[in-house]
Amino acid sequence: MKSSKVFYILALVSLLAYLFFHFQDNHTWGGLLLLLFFLNLAIAFRSHKILKGFSYTLMILAMVSVAMYHPEHFVAMGSFKFSSLIIPLLQIIMFGMGTELSLKDFSNVIRMPRGIVIGVVGHYVIMPVVGFTVAKLFNFPDEIAAGIILVGCCPSGLASNVMSYLAKANLALSVSVTTISTLLAPFVTPFLMRILGGSLIEINFWHMFWEIIKIVIIPIIAGLVFNHLLHGKSRWLDKAMPTLSMAGIAFIIVIITAAGRDNLLQVGVLLIVATFIHNIAGYFFGYWSGRLFRFNERDSRTIALEVGMQNAGLASGLALAMGKLATAGLAPAIFGPVMNITGSALASWWHNHPPDDDKEEEKENA
Repeated sequence: MKSSKVFYILALVSLLAYLFFHFQDNHTWGGLLLLLFFLNLAIAFRSHKILKGFSYTLMILAMVSVAMYHPEHFVAMGSFKFSSLIIPLLQIIMFGMGTELSLKDFSNVIRMPRGIVIGVVGHYVIMPVVGFTVAKLFNFPDEIAAGIILVGCCPSGLASNVMSYLAKANLALSVSVTTISTLLAPFVTPFLMRILGGSLIEINFWHMFWEIIKIVIIPIIAGLVFNHLLHGKSRWLDKAMPTLSMAGIAFIIVIITAAGRDNLLQVGVLLIVATFIHNIAGYFFGYWSGRLFRFNERDSRTIALEVGMQNAGLASGLALAMGKLATAGLAPAIFGPVMNITGSALASWWHNHPPDDDKEEEKENA
């Protein structure tokens, strides 16, 4: 605890120094000072049981701060463009997801089909419609609005599984919904984008279909095969993949932030508000759709997290494939940190308020 106080003090000093130079209109050290502020705060949070879940997001914010002040360092190195790393990094992350799956996970489809159907259908109905509505209400430029819709049309992300575990929700249901929604993505995501975002940006259905196959499906299948053939023989990979995935997602967000920095300065605050509304609406409608279909508390929490948390990384990769990283890629870059903050907060709240499903089932059977 004493060491955490030191980091809190360092964070405060960094923030005060940043504010001093900011009001002096001296931005030379702005990025570095914000970096130090968020990093020290992230380290301090690691020693706190409730706040620990926010440390990763703070580290992302630290890197984003540098990218906003010094984007030139994250766009290219000589003739090499860092954006070319986005798709390979996503493929590595999806491969990691595949190594975490087994054929037993697919048996859950047979054991609890109703929960999976409601979770997947709710996800692909609620988030695209909410994304389309938010994009229209805020009247963003077409390509930025298309990015919000693109986030809504993507499958649920790996973060939802982590949050479901922390929230004491139904982890098996969470993994199943994430898996099925991801496998359906090559067909559903381009279809929804063409219907909802086709008037804002050109959508080539088969091009997007192939990009999703390449970014998501092939790496997941490769991971499944790897896990099946080398089950129990690659524990080092099991330990390394979560860290590598988190680092990869953080780097992708930094690259997109640097590429779209000028657009972010124009619509950044409004886009944060829009993505926040999109995310929170997903939790709200997801949870109450579960209750509407008479699911217990544990399963309703799972559906809430599955609906509200998107695969923002895939949305970023698709924005890059369309050549719209600096515009359509902005909403995914913001949605990632926002959903990690809100998801961690919601999971922490639910963790401290465990579901009492046994009593609920007794009442239902009475």
